[in-house]
Parts: sequence; C-alpha cells; structure tokens
Amino acid sequence: MIRVDFYHLQKNPLEQVLPKLCEKAYATGKRIKILLGNDERVEFINALLWTYAEDSFLPHGSKKDGFVENQPIFISASEDNENNAQLLILADGAMPELGFLSQYERILNIFDGNDETALNKARTYWKQIKSLDGELHYWQQNERGNFEQKV
Repeated sequence: MIRVDFYHLQKNPLEQVLPKLCEKAYATGKRIKILLGNDERVEFINALLWTYAEDSFLPHGSKKDGFVENQPIFISASEDNENNAQLLILADGAMPELGFLSQYERILNIFDGNDETALNKARTYWKQIKSLDGELHYWQQNERGNFEQKV
C-alpha cells in the first residue's frame, strides 16, 4: 500500500520547510529522493541544502555532483530512483505517474496552499492516490508554521 503525506504550506515557503523535513527524514536512516518540477529548481534546492543553516549538514547532491547512486539524498527532476531511495519528497508541482510511487515506502508531497494552481494539482493527486486505496495523511501549517495533522 502506498502511503502519501500531503504537506499544505500556508505560512512558510518551501525553502524554509524542505530542509527541516529533510533533516527529519534523514534521521530515519532512509535514502531520500527529492523530485522537483525542473532542472533549474534542482540546482537551486541543491545549493539551498548546503547553506540553509550554519549548524546543519545534510549529505546530498544532484546529477551534476556525480556519484548519484551513493547520494543519501538525491535531488532530481527525473522520475528514476537513481539512488535507490525508500522515501520520496515531491515539491514544486512534481506529480509522477502513480505506478512510479510503489517503489517507495513513503512519499511526502509538499505544496503551496497560497498558489491556486498548486492547490488544485494537490487535490487532483490526492484523488488519484485515493482511488488506488493509498494511505493518505494531510498536514496543514498553522499560524506558527508548525504542521498539524487534519482528519
């Protein structure tokens, strides 16, 4: 069964939320794939994860960095699971084919609730996954920027 957690951004942007989610995911010991909508964003997020906090370190890379199969966190716009990740993070509107999701233990789908297009895409994706009897969880940012699970 596919488990997908939808993270509805309302207070903080992806650039603030993604590094924190990556830290939590990396702490599980699982390999991570971050799938983004295009190659330009891949390199932006790659740079961001090196510089978002002085006291943090997340080992990661993109195709440009090489050693793809050895990257604990791999950032890409390609649907291939190049680093044999168990956890997939979707952002920037990435919506891979549903069959692609089955190779992951867990999927985090982060979307901007202040962007009507992103919100509608997330709703559509939710319905598609639900039709497969996927296990769905919905998290929404509160005023403090923390996520609360909604039922």
